[in-house]
Amino acid sequence: MLTLSYQRRALHFNFPARTSRGALTEHVAYYLALHNESHFPASVGWGEAAPLAGLSPEYGPGFEATVQAFCQRFNQAGYPTLTVAEAAALVPAELPSLRFALETAVLDLHSGGRYQLYCNAFSQGRAGLPINGLVWMGDAAFMRAQIRQKLAAGYACLKVKIGSLDWATELALLGEIRAEASPAHLVLRVDANGAFAPAEAAARLAQLAEFGIHSIEQPIRAGQWAALAQLCRESPVPVALDEELIGLTDPSQQEALLDTVRPPFLVLKPTLLGGHAATRRWIALAEARGIGWWITSALESNIGLNAVAQLTGEYEVGGFAQGLGTGQLYDNNLAAPLSIRAGALYYDPAGHWEQPA
Repeated sequence: MLTLSYQRRALHFNFPARTSRGALTEHVAYYLALHNESHFPASVGWGEAAPLAGLSPEYGPGFEATVQAFCQRFNQAGYPTLTVAEAAALVPAELPSLRFALETAVLDLHSGGRYQLYCNAFSQGRAGLPINGLVWMGDAAFMRAQIRQKLAAGYACLKVKIGSLDWATELALLGEIRAEASPAHLVLRVDANGAFAPAEAAARLAQLAEFGIHSIEQPIRAGQWAALAQLCRESPVPVALDEELIGLTDPSQQEALLDTVRPPFLVLKPTLLGGHAATRRWIALAEARGIGWWITSALESNIGLNAVAQLTGEYEVGGFAQGLGTGQLYDNNLAAPLSIRAGALYYDPAGHWEQPA
């Protein structure tokens, strides 16, 4: 019989992680442990639910009680086995990180509790995944130091969060990056987290275009489909939808969004979208319409990051950078055989994992 329990861990950032919505110093993760007591020796599958402040629909002071109640209901139901699809169906759509965690735990349990969720070149340690170097918001000196460190580390793609400094300073920072590396040598993305007002967005996008920007994530806040559609038609910088996808779980509404806005790119965060199957569905919708996409973590610790990366490894991404570098953000992350070398994330299936308990 399967039993479900959880462990809570408060993750501490190495620095205040600032976005246009404010600064984060702590991020709480809940690790689901799915036990199969009929196996000898008993095996455990782990998954991570880590709602993100300001973005996750289930984030709030009552989330731990929700997790606890879900585990109790699960154990009372008495499941002898569980598929990933059955796991997803057990968790309401308004609890996307919990659904992601249960799916991950089921996948891990099926692999014998070895943290190998899929069988692909990444999960087998045969290939890395190209990732962007993330430059967090802060004062100009802090952002400048991050930029130099990422360039020295050999990243071929940088993503710079914008929207918290004055506009002239942010443009100057982008100019400094381009003085160091041209578009031929460095892909440059920016993430506004919805910071632009619709009336100012077009002018700002025109200024950004001067720096050879690959794409801008969510230039205006979510929910303004008409304004967003116009930006996608007219912007000299390709627009990528991010927050716009969160909470949109009805398939007909998902199709309506893509057909109305017709974005060049989607940014897919499994923790925020509702897990593995939900992310695969967005990818299928995007590819049917010729929309590009990439997958990113959502500040999970290494258990969640591993799950997101192994899901990404199921697809042929070529040299297209994904957003999978957030495991380095915490000073108390779980030790895991994940490493970054020359702008790519690698996994060692024979490496050591620290147990959440």
